[in-house]
Amino acid sequence: MKLGAFSISLSVKNLETSQQFYENLGFKVSAGSMEQNYLIMKNGNALVGLFQGMFEGNILTFNPGWDENAKNTEEFDDVRDIQRQLKKNGVELLSEADIETSGPDSFMLTDPDGNVILIDQHR
Repeated sequence: MKLGAFSISLSVKNLETSQQFYENLGFKVSAGSMEQNYLIMKNGNALVGLFQGMFEGNILTFNPGWDENAKNTEEFDDVRDIQRQLKKNGVELLSEADIETSGPDSFMLTDPDGNVILIDQHR
């Protein structure tokens, strides 16, 4: 199963404070803006999304079809195929991608410890 680029999406209390903290760790803004209430921070291959007021808790995020630079990969497993395989394996989903469509879509699940995982395809 090719899940694509991995990042962690953090729910932050103060976007500016969090940006400064991650910049001190060597991260640089690669997407988003203060006006949009989110920043994607990058350090090498590591990606951290900072989101203020958008969701509760932190989310592990995978982007099928993208690499860590948000560039299209040649080969990838479609989000619907990943969803089908997980359901076949008995994994319960919180939300589901529409199997009647193609292109961008997403679904969510939780791991055994309650950590939320988002499989989010942008193409």
